[in-house]
Amino acid sequence: MSPLMLLLIAVAGVALLLLCVIKFKMPAFIVLLLVSMLVALAAGIPIQEVAGLVTAGMGGTLGSVAVLVGLGAMLGKVIEISGGAQVLSTRFTALFGPRRVIAALTTAAFLLAIPVFFDVGFIVLVPIIYGFAKALGLSPVKIGLPVGAIMLAIHVVVPPHPGVVGGAEILGADIGWATIMGLAFCAPLGVLSYFVAKRINRREIPMLPETAEQFESFGASGTGTTLAKTKAPTSSMVISMILLPIVMIMLGTVGGSLVAAESTAANILGFVGSPAVALLVTVLVAYYLLGVRSGWSSEQTGKVMDSALAPAAIVILVTGAGGVFGKVLTESGIGTVLAQSLSSAGLPIIVMAFILAAILRASQGSATVAIITTTGLLAAAVEAGGYSTVQTALILAAVGFGAFGLSHVNDSGFWIVTRFLGLSVAEGLRTWTVLTTVLGVAGFALTAITYAIITAAGV
Repeated sequence: MSPLMLLLIAVAGVALLLLCVIKFKMPAFIVLLLVSMLVALAAGIPIQEVAGLVTAGMGGTLGSVAVLVGLGAMLGKVIEISGGAQVLSTRFTALFGPRRVIAALTTAAFLLAIPVFFDVGFIVLVPIIYGFAKALGLSPVKIGLPVGAIMLAIHVVVPPHPGVVGGAEILGADIGWATIMGLAFCAPLGVLSYFVAKRINRREIPMLPETAEQFESFGASGTGTTLAKTKAPTSSMVISMILLPIVMIMLGTVGGSLVAAESTAANILGFVGSPAVALLVTVLVAYYLLGVRSGWSSEQTGKVMDSALAPAAIVILVTGAGGVFGKVLTESGIGTVLAQSLSSAGLPIIVMAFILAAILRASQGSATVAIITTTGLLAAAVEAGGYSTVQTALILAAVGFGAFGLSHVNDSGFWIVTRFLGLSVAEGLRTWTVLTTVLGVAGFALTAITYAIITAAGV
């Protein structure tokens, strides 16, 4: 099938999805599954393989997301109902002042995102975003947008995240220089994220009814149990609950790199540092410290945590369906065919890196897949070009920033952010998609300028 026809199928699929969700208010979960099947058939995938592809797409996404969202929601709920989020938001508001709280949390998110994957880190911060929003009398989206954006920026250009690490291996880029360049570019992007999100949030953005109900009841009882406590948690205890999974994941990432691969120590550190294990341990610690030890019975604490799973199920299912759509677009070859056609255009390699990654990101959704695929397409050109170590690291950064923007309905991260912040699909496109795209272009501009300077200096 011709690249033009594949492009038209992809565009028609996205347009149909948006029409059904935005215009006709159909459930996103059902529409994503339906459109995924229609696109698969239109793109020439054999009819006998479509159902299996849907299952593979759902399973592949939920294998990494469902456990994290479920455990993250339980942790957030016990922090919320115990009064921990309110304690922490009050403490931070008093410490930094109301006008600086969003900037402070964005800075914290920058640091959190270095060792922690985007979806895990954002889920862990959701109760804190809600708590700050309550304390400041704001909508969660005003705080959550810049926080999510800077975390995604780190995710696409800073090791040890999988896309940039895999891309570095393919291009032969130095991980040290990739880290230095990634952090150097993301620091100003954090500032830009704060101000662009502030401008986007000038108008009042309506929240989805289910999220608005959840947010309005944030910090209240509502679990059907009397939740009298003998003592409220301290801010240091709540901070410890947030830092524990981060420290465990960092221990696995950093510690694992310091010991021999496949050794017993490496295997143990890998187990301890896996996001699912880190969150499970944290939930168990919170179960005791924020629940039982603070005056709840074991049954009461269990009911609090169980009450988090119903709203989390919506996020999990919609995210999984988004993964199905992305899987179909990937298997149909839409992104790869378009990228290969473009690669013969003769553009400078730094520009080509950004454009190819952006096309692959928009066409199939996953930033990691976009980075790995783009670096694979560019590997031969980079090897033949005789680029310096610094230049190669900058080419890798350009790929990462290309995979940063255009987060939309085929991206599981789009659904996680928009559902937790209470954004409709239309509002998500106006806010989250615009913000990620602006920051992706800005990050590439910084990369291209640096590349020009480095090239002129012969470094």
